Amino acid sequence: MATVIEDRVRELGFEIPEVAAAVAAYVPALRDGNYVYTSGQLPFVDGGLPAVGKVGEGEGLVDPETAAELAQTCALNALAAVRGLVGSLDKVEQVVKVNAFVASDPSFTGQPTVANGASVFLGKVFGDSGIHARSAVGVAVLPLDAPVEIEFVFRVRD
Repeated sequence: MATVIEDRVRELGFEIPEVAAAVAAYVPALRDGNYVYTSGQLPFVDGGLPAVGKVGEGEGLVDPETAAELAQTCALNALAAVRGLVGSLDKVEQVVKVNAFVASDPSFTGQPTVANGASVFLGKVFGDSGIHARSAVGVAVLPLDAPVEIEFVFRVRD
């Protein structure tokens, strides 16, 4: 059954994917009261990572624009996890917090620009309800050599 939010995602040219399978001992999302916390979402597309490695400028690195697109994919995967848990994305009242981890070349300081890939997308999907608090952190390495991993917190209603 289509929902207002899923229709908006389609209007933006995307489809909510199936929930990405966990790669270890955890669940993709967990509800506590009116909040849904996602596990770190990797930018899986059809079960694989479209890019791997560190983000930065230069040969052999994932460029910041590609990394921002991967962050958007993380957000799509988070929406899948939320939908899988609560049944409909129309139950989302607010995107509360986004924690973005960017596997960064030591000289790269553009983590906020990478995280914008998810933040801007959520704003387009949810409007004012997509405005959120955020952290964007550079790290040495992420699981499976992913360039980006993002955790999300959503407030939902019954």
